[in-house]
Amino acid sequence: MLASEIRRRFLDYFARQQHIIRRSASLVPADDPTLLFVNAGMVPFKKVFLGMDEAPDGKRRATTAQKCVRAGGKHNDLEQVGHTARHHTFFEMLGNFSFGDYFKRDAIQFAWELVTSPAELAIDPSLLRVTVHHSDDEAFALWQEIAGLPAERIYRLGDKDNFWQMADTGPCGPCTEIYVDLAKVATDFRFPVGATGEWTDLSRAQFSHDAFVEGAEAGRFLEIWNLVFMQFDRQADGTLVPLPKPSVDTGAGLERIAAVKQGVTNNFHTDAFAPLIRTVEETVGFSYWGRQSDEPRTEVEVVGGSSPARIVPNAVDPASFRVLADHARAVAFLLADGVFPSNDGRGYVLRRILRRAVRHAYLLGRREPTLVAVVQTVIDSMGDAYPELRTRAEHLVKTTRVEEQAFLATIEGGLARFDQLAPQRSTQGSTRVRGTISGEDVFRLYDTFGFPIDLTELMAKERGYTVDIAGFEAALGEQRTRSKDERKSRKHTVEADTLGDLAAWERAEGDAESRFVGYDAIEIETQVAALRRLDGNRVAILLRESPFYAESGGQVSDSGEIVGRGWRVDVDGVRKVEGRSAALGRLTGAFHFGAATARVPTARRKDTERNHTATHLLHSALRTVLGDAVHQAGSLVHPDRLRFDFTQHGPVKPEQLAEVEGIVNREVWRAQPVRWSEMPYSEARVKGAMALFGEKYGDVVRVVDVAGVSMELCGGTHVRNTSEIGLFVIVNETGVASGVRRIEALTGPGAFAMLKERERTLHRVGEALKSPVDAIERRVQLLLEERRALEKQLDEARRGGGDELAGLIAAAAPLGANGARLIIGTVTAPDVKSLQAMGDALREQMGSGVGLLATHLPDGKGAMLAVVSDDLRLRGIRADAIVRDVAALAGGRGGGKPHMAQAGVPDAARMADAMAEAPRMVQAMVSAS
Repeated sequence: MLASEIRRRFLDYFARQQHIIRRSASLVPADDPTLLFVNAGMVPFKKVFLGMDEAPDGKRRATTAQKCVRAGGKHNDLEQVGHTARHHTFFEMLGNFSFGDYFKRDAIQFAWELVTSPAELAIDPSLLRVTVHHSDDEAFALWQEIAGLPAERIYRLGDKDNFWQMADTGPCGPCTEIYVDLAKVATDFRFPVGATGEWTDLSRAQFSHDAFVEGAEAGRFLEIWNLVFMQFDRQADGTLVPLPKPSVDTGAGLERIAAVKQGVTNNFHTDAFAPLIRTVEETVGFSYWGRQSDEPRTEVEVVGGSSPARIVPNAVDPASFRVLADHARAVAFLLADGVFPSNDGRGYVLRRILRRAVRHAYLLGRREPTLVAVVQTVIDSMGDAYPELRTRAEHLVKTTRVEEQAFLATIEGGLARFDQLAPQRSTQGSTRVRGTISGEDVFRLYDTFGFPIDLTELMAKERGYTVDIAGFEAALGEQRTRSKDERKSRKHTVEADTLGDLAAWERAEGDAESRFVGYDAIEIETQVAALRRLDGNRVAILLRESPFYAESGGQVSDSGEIVGRGWRVDVDGVRKVEGRSAALGRLTGAFHFGAATARVPTARRKDTERNHTATHLLHSALRTVLGDAVHQAGSLVHPDRLRFDFTQHGPVKPEQLAEVEGIVNREVWRAQPVRWSEMPYSEARVKGAMALFGEKYGDVVRVVDVAGVSMELCGGTHVRNTSEIGLFVIVNETGVASGVRRIEALTGPGAFAMLKERERTLHRVGEALKSPVDAIERRVQLLLEERRALEKQLDEARRGGGDELAGLIAAAAPLGANGARLIIGTVTAPDVKSLQAMGDALREQMGSGVGLLATHLPDGKGAMLAVVSDDLRLRGIRADAIVRDVAALAGGRGGGKPHMAQAGVPDAARMADAMAEAPRMVQAMVSAS
């Protein structure tokens, strides 16, 4: 069965089980700063599982084939790739998800049916084994009940293997895993040399716990599917609190299932990788299958003089074929999802993967781009399942080729330098002392020859050397400090990519220089310097002087208008192009170069300025109230509102929020002047200006100073005096990530409008309570007191019900010959909820038996409730059947669950006859069971 067929069958199966098929999310996590890449199928639903978001479209069942990458960060499989059968940088995770819908029974039922059914994956059930958490008796029993697995093929493992949690606190739970016996599936399975013990016996059908664990670690038993049952909320003290709506998150490795279905032990030998390895063979001119040994090649034989047509390895290393096949998939998908090779963040991880692939092609004798051909094969073989590969095919191929060429230009010199730093062991067996490569030399390999640090580490390890990581990082830090201007220029170039090079724009006479004047003016007369026509009648315009602010530092772009003679542009966005602010919008009329008026709406800009200055005051107030550990973690400055994210463990107390709000407003009403100026970065820091963590600054920075209150590096627009803010109101405080809180607030007219709406709401409440506004608080207190009194009466009624139950239990009649009893009678309960509470108490106290209670409700109607003990329920006696049949005699209707059910009766007077008939009916049910 091909990998594409497995993917299709998986998704189609769950679609038939009322799951919504969701497209794979991008490899770049949406709004999750804790991850470099999506590395598991549940990541796109993380906020749903955390309770921060609702299920997508309100659908509580979903299934996906999710693209995943594990390379860099906490989850890093890069070094193992190529040297093991199942480590990959890119892989596909098949999964089904329940967001508070079904739980263990259905999850296990779905998994077993999909894996074993002849119409689905059709894996022989006799080859399967499962693990459960040692405490999960429910899952243990369900596997026996649903799959018919004997207890000897279900293994209880500990937290390390079978308990999953997202973080130190929050949703977590036990998991159960499905394993396949590879020794009886894969034709190429071989036991490790010298392996002995129970787990190596092919004639055995059952294995002990220890033998199974040993076999799994050695590769005989392969995990193909993990079912996680998120049923607890782990508290800070470690306590596990049951979740009100448990969820299910499962992950099945497509490549692993393909290996099982295709009868091989190695994922790289499946059809998912076969065309890629074939492309490597065709490109390098050697057979992957010619020598299946994982011993690395150490030399190359030069053929044809100093400039050979090709270099022939004298011992082909199959690991290099696997690295190229694996890395081509990761490169193709990362590029397709918008990651671009660079020297930091996600882009650096991509560049590391690319250059590791180039090195392995080099080991196979290649001195020209190799990975690019394999990337093309990825596009051809996986483009149907993932159309984004075809859509961006040209970009994928071009970028891969350029990156390979860049590294090939330096790799030979880098390897020569590396040979000097870490000479190979003599083939004569000398015992040269190994050593450490200095941080400075490692940095030179990185900076001059483009060797990523982990590649140098790997090469050093192969030769018995270590690397001075601390020294490398120090040298890298010094280089970054020296090149801030250069990096800023590169950043601007990347930001302008979507609008192209200015050389391609229509331009007026003269240069295309532009100056931002929006700090001092929002309406100006100016000249159009350049224009680029976009889709439809949309254009981008570059002005000689521009009042339009381009989104930066959390502040959104300005909007407005540009009016020329016979034309106008309604500006709805601003973007940077080679460091200049270009206004984007819809053109009406016939454009021509010349004079134009550029205008930002006064109200919009003023509101934006209020909110931006308020974020600075808020930051200062938070540090005053909560301490200097508070740092900005993000912000949004919009004309309508402001949002401020900051570092803080745990919610801010209401009284602390009130204090923060008060401090900000006092600074507003003190009418403090707000000043800004440009100065060298070092001078600004000496003066105490606050720089934001993670932000990159040039040598000259803009400092915004609210005297004695706040001084920050900031390029945004601000009020001239804090009094212009008018009013500051916090409307919400929430958590957005571990250790990060968010405050949302309003200022000026927005804050005033919100307070007026609250005032109107208060008046409406007063009208509903028939109370003046100034007396509402007292009125609510009186209502709460009345409620507490009623609750006390209810509790007393329920306690009184305990005496009634004791009497009924004492008068219970025998029910059958096994010691069971029938407890029946009419009780006093003010409502159905109280009757249910009495039913719970009765079921706990009665032992083996059936209970049937009736009560007269205040409105003249009646209610009945039946309960059945677990032993009788297992014999087929059902509470829902009992209450339904008895209530029908009184003209009522009901239902519920096998252990407890209830019914309503329109006329309580008719219940007496029905209750009199009930003992005979229940006895008949018991006799028939």
